[in-house]
Amino acid sequence: MARHALISFALLILTVSSAPGQTPRDKKVLADKEKVEADGFWIYNDMAKAFAEAKATGKPIVVCLRCIPCVECVKLDDELVNQDPRIRPLLEKFVRARVVSTNGLDLSQFQFDTDQSFAVFLLNADGTVYGRFGTRSHRTNWVGDVSVDGLAKALQGALDLHTDYAKVKDSLAAKRGPAPEFPTPEKFPTLSGKYTSKINYAANVGGTCIHCHQIGDARKAMYRQKGEPLPEHVLFPYPHPKSLGLILDPKERATIQDVEKGSPAETAGFRAGDAIRSLNGQPLLSIADVQWVLHNTSGTGGTVKAEVQRSGKIEAVTLELPAGWRRRDDISWRASTWGLRRMATGGLILEPAPEGSASSPTLQVKGVGNFGPHAAARSAGFKQGDIILAWDGKIFPREADLLAHGVTQRKAGEVVPVTVKRGEQTVELKLPMQP
Repeated sequence: MARHALISFALLILTVSSAPGQTPRDKKVLADKEKVEADGFWIYNDMAKAFAEAKATGKPIVVCLRCIPCVECVKLDDELVNQDPRIRPLLEKFVRARVVSTNGLDLSQFQFDTDQSFAVFLLNADGTVYGRFGTRSHRTNWVGDVSVDGLAKALQGALDLHTDYAKVKDSLAAKRGPAPEFPTPEKFPTLSGKYTSKINYAANVGGTCIHCHQIGDARKAMYRQKGEPLPEHVLFPYPHPKSLGLILDPKERATIQDVEKGSPAETAGFRAGDAIRSLNGQPLLSIADVQWVLHNTSGTGGTVKAEVQRSGKIEAVTLELPAGWRRRDDISWRASTWGLRRMATGGLILEPAPEGSASSPTLQVKGVGNFGPHAAARSAGFKQGDIILAWDGKIFPREADLLAHGVTQRKAGEVVPVTVKRGEQTVELKLPMQP
């Protein structure tokens, strides 16, 4: 069946490839649309229909948000869409909806890590969220974060919650987030007027689609344009559990594979083999549910209550989060970090400097932007290979820390002094901060 689906998909690509003026991205989207609609297994880009069907049938809903042009997550997505034998019997128990853009997406219902291009929501017909699936900690590599086995267990977990809905409903309330800044993505100031609530399938398909990461970009730009520092939860969204020392098994719902020594997780008493049943009272279906709880915990410090199953017993564990704990996470892989680089570094991409190149651990320039505001650093005289000796009077060993400084301590239009080592020379530069 999977082979037949792949052949059909290839034929569809050939069918649409001859249409004039279409980009490769357009062809992918149109081929996917035709394939999914012809197959009939998924409701295509129509959440109103999905909710209506769920209310009529009593089934839960599985929503797959998938950016078609993205190739990094194609293996997992193809195994899902092509009806993997581990997944198909579970999917048949759901109303299935496939969403390929965020145009018109209800942001009060769908709140997730927008730097992903594959995210799954498991819902009740009344909008209650059973759980989320899908995470990422690398630009192109998803291994170690998600798996088909993990997705199957998340689906089964949602079915179990659906069966016991009357008993567990109260524990699921916090899986819906606060009211969003804007009801749908195209209402954000930087997206308004450029996009509508729907993709234009007749022309410029890719150019009329709002990609997931653009929501995060728009949110950051909103604060920057108002001259306000970016909040911690916007700068460091959906912290990965490994930043706190929790290494979770991607093949399980939320089972600890390892605990890093000296980490907040070890201090809290988590152990390898613990199955985390709940965080702050919320049942967990995947690592994404863990991140949801962390995302909604204050960045200035806080307490997360956990229940773990250990040696057949349920035990309580308390995770104390120190001030600034969010900044332990790595954000360099995120697509939206490119926007932060524009704001804070004028388009520089930074990496750890070679050992011994400076007296203290610092950064060097890996790349220099060429266009628009991303070329501000180039115009200011920065060059690839420059070693950062001082940035705004400080030394930053991580790019994430420098970016955070730039968008919380400096406003657009201000000028930051930077001292770099270039060969045997020390060069003083001045970098204007960008909007």
